[in-house]
Amino acid sequence: MPEKISIDYYSDTLCVWAWIAQPRLEELDSKWGEQIEINHHFVDIFGNSNKKIPARWGETDGYEKFAAHVEHSAAEFERATVNPSIWRDTRPNSSAQSHLLLRAAGTGPDAAQLPMLALAIRKAFFCDAQNISDMEVLFSIAEEQNFDVNHLRKSLQDGSALAALTSDLKQAIDLGVRGSPTWILNSGRQVLYGNVGYRILNANIEELLAHPSDEASWC
Repeated sequence: MPEKISIDYYSDTLCVWAWIAQPRLEELDSKWGEQIEINHHFVDIFGNSNKKIPARWGETDGYEKFAAHVEHSAAEFERATVNPSIWRDTRPNSSAQSHLLLRAAGTGPDAAQLPMLALAIRKAFFCDAQNISDMEVLFSIAEEQNFDVNHLRKSLQDGSALAALTSDLKQAIDLGVRGSPTWILNSGRQVLYGNVGYRILNANIEELLAHPSDEASWC
C-alpha cells in the first residue's frame, strides 16, 4: 500500500482565497480519505488588518474597496458565500486571535477536530459577519463545536498555543510560504500557492501516490 501523502496547508482565516479553497479541501478529503493527511498551519496575512487594508486600498475608502474586491473574488464560486457586511461594518483587527485559538485547539484532546473548528470560524466571518478577532466570539464558536473551552483558555494562558503558532509562522518563513492559501507536498518539493484548482491538486496527489517521495531525486 502506498505511503500516506502529507500535505501542509497554510492559510489565514480572513483570507477570501482560503475561503474559496475550502470546498477543495473537503473534496480531497472525501476522495482520498486515509491516503492523505492534511496538516493545517496558519500564516500571517491579516495580522494587522487595520494597517494592511488602508495602506493597500486607501485611507479614506479602503475598507469599502476591499469589501467590493472580496465580493467580486468570491462571486463565481457558488459555495463561497460572502456577507456584504464584512469589511464594511465588521472589521476584525487581526486574524492572529483566531489562529491562536486554533493552535490552542491543536494542543488538546480535540486536536483532530481542528479543521472543523477552522471551518466554523471562517463561516462565522464570511457568512455571518461575526468579528473573529474578538476572543469571546471565538470561545463561543468553539463551544458550539463542542471543544473544551477550559482547555483552550489554559493553553492560551500557559503559552503553549502561542508556542505552536510561533512554530507555524517560522515554518512558513523557512518554507518560503508567500501567502494564503499555500499547499506544500512532497516534503517541501512541491509548493502550490493561491487559487489552485481542484484538478491540479488532485493530479499532484495522484502523481505522488504513483511515484513515492524516495524516487524524487536520483542523486
